[in-house]
Order: sequence, then C-alpha cells, then structure tokens
Amino acid sequence: MTIHLPHGAYEPRTTPLDLAPGGAALASRTVFSAAHVVADPYADISPDGAAAIDWDATLAFRRHLWSHGLGVAEAMDTAQRGMGLDWAAGAELIRRSAAEAKAVGGRIACGVGTDQLTGPATLAEVRAAYEEQLALVEESGAQAILMASRALAAVAEGPEEYAATYAHLLRQATEPVVLHWLGPMFDPALEGYWGSSDLDVATDTFLKIIAEHPDKVDGIKISLLDAAREIDVRRRLPSGVRCYTGDDFNYPELIAGDERGFSHALLGIFDPLGPLAAHAVRVLDTGDTQGFRDLLDPTVELSRHLFQAPTRFYKTGVVFLAWLAGHQEHFTMVGGLQSARSLPHLAKAYELADRLGLFPDPELAESRMRALLTVQGGTR
Repeated sequence: MTIHLPHGAYEPRTTPLDLAPGGAALASRTVFSAAHVVADPYADISPDGAAAIDWDATLAFRRHLWSHGLGVAEAMDTAQRGMGLDWAAGAELIRRSAAEAKAVGGRIACGVGTDQLTGPATLAEVRAAYEEQLALVEESGAQAILMASRALAAVAEGPEEYAATYAHLLRQATEPVVLHWLGPMFDPALEGYWGSSDLDVATDTFLKIIAEHPDKVDGIKISLLDAAREIDVRRRLPSGVRCYTGDDFNYPELIAGDERGFSHALLGIFDPLGPLAAHAVRVLDTGDTQGFRDLLDPTVELSRHLFQAPTRFYKTGVVFLAWLAGHQEHFTMVGGLQSARSLPHLAKAYELADRLGLFPDPELAESRMRALLTVQGGTR
C-alpha cells in the first residue's frame, strides 16, 4: 500500500534482502561497526540527566553485528559519547560489551577518551583521564581506540603538547591502539585538533606521532569526510599501520582501494548497513571489486542523507533505522536526541533504507513509519 511521506507518496517494497547471519570470516579487510546504544524509554530522567540504558537490547544489537562477522567499535561517537552518554554509563557499556564479546567470540575495540572531565582541565588532568579509561579498556580485554579529546583541544597550546600527550599514552599502552581523528563536522569542539586549523599542518603532526611510535599504533581512524586527504595519509603511514576509514561519504571507494593500497573500516554507517556491508566485503574477499562496489555504492545516498549537516546528529537516523528494522521496540534516545532530526528527514531515511531492502520485515518498518507520521505529523 502507498504510504504518504512528507515529500510525496511512496510504495514500500515487500521483500527484504536475503542477508542471513553466518558466513565465512571477513578476510581481506578488517571491518568494525560503531554501534549505537538503546535507551531505557521508561526511565524517569531529564534530557541532561544521567544516561539510562536498556542493556538487554543494547547487547542484543551487538550480537547481531557479531553474527554477521563484523567487529564492534564500542563506546564511540555513534554510542552518543559526549552527546548524552556520560562516562559512568560509558564505562559500564565497555565492561558489559567486552564481556559479551568474550562470551560469543566477537571482535571488539573500545573508545578511550577524557569525558569524565566536565570542566576546564590541565594537561596533567587530561593525561590522567586518558590513563583511567585506557586502563579500564585494557582490563576488559578489548583493543583501545584513543579518541580525540575535547578537553585536550581546549587546553593544548600547540602541536608539541599534543605530541607529548599522545607519546605519554602510547608508551603506556600494553597493546597497539587505534588513533582516532574526528573532524569538527562531527564535533565542533574538536576544531584545530593536533594543534592547528590548517589541515596540512595538523596532518604532519598526526603522522609524526605515528612515525615515532609505529609499534604502538595498530592503525588510524580518520573521520574528516575528505577522501583525498585520507588517501594521502594512508600512503604516508609506516609499514604495518592500517588506515580504518571513518568517511561515511566515500567508504566504498576507500575500502575498495587502488593500486597503492586500501582502507579498512570503522564506520557509523555500518550500524544500519551491517549485514549488507559484511556481505559486500565477502564479495571483495573473492577478488570481485566491481561486485563489492555494486553492492555498496547504492548505499551512499542513504549515508550522505543520515550524515548531512549538522553531521553530529547522524545518531538520530541510525537509531531510527534500528527501530524500523525491529532491533529495538521504541524510538527513544539517550539525552532525548530523537528530536534532533525533522520528520521529513526521517521519512526520507525510511524511504532510502527501504529501497535498499535493509528492513528484515518491511511490513513492520512501514507500520512503524506510519505510526511516527501520525504521532508527530497528525493527519493531512
């Protein structure tokens, strides 16, 4: 039946893609999906209060990703780190997810930041906050992802202080870590990270830190939405240091690569695209690059829609699609972030995802879309 969306009538598809769990382990690329958290909709809290998590649903979604062969990047930006998820909830998320990963044999890496600092901090306090989180992640048995820090961006006076801070942390890490460069389009507080707003200067600082500690860096995650810069950085990395694309605008071409290399993946868009992304990488594992592109290229329109400016609100679309897909029973978010995107934006996301066949039960997705239209839009 036709559904009347704000931008026009749409006839939903009736059959989903056949993307059952299981299959061979991903071989040619290491692929992480950054995963969202499921809020507890019955918690009596305010938007700026402590996060209330539905732990059963949150862990079930991670099992869903692992069942398709993906790794989980935990407690990252997609989990609303710094946008509703406080450090107390983040620490519990890391502990629970790491234990679940161990139980089911799933791969996991966890974000290490400084978000326990809630006001102005000194460099020493920033280092101590990083150290506390690094210790928790390593004790949990997960790989560490050193995230960009708002507190460090606020206090560091130049590239030298970034280099000294990261050198201090890398010396302490017991296993190689992933360094994360999150651009200001994802978090405006990270403007000028690595000590300069000039991206060429910032890139040189970033690469110098890696070059001085190659044995402590498993890889880097770049989230700048700039394919050309990612390729340039990728080609300048020391041997053995991986590039994990975080470019939700250009991921098919970056993962496919060229004659001089390719990117692995650590992507928020692989939260809703998880089963399809895993299937595409298995096709790439056979050497069929064009088949891989044929599967993932059509998803870019949806990803660019979800990540359109203000990019940091992409989490709303990610959780919305998880609700439509039946991975959770409600569209409530930590911090009330379900209000961060308009009804027309969400309706377009529904249509684009449905056209791709992403919903395991198209009728359920349609009925939930209709319910949202009624509650938020009334009748027209």
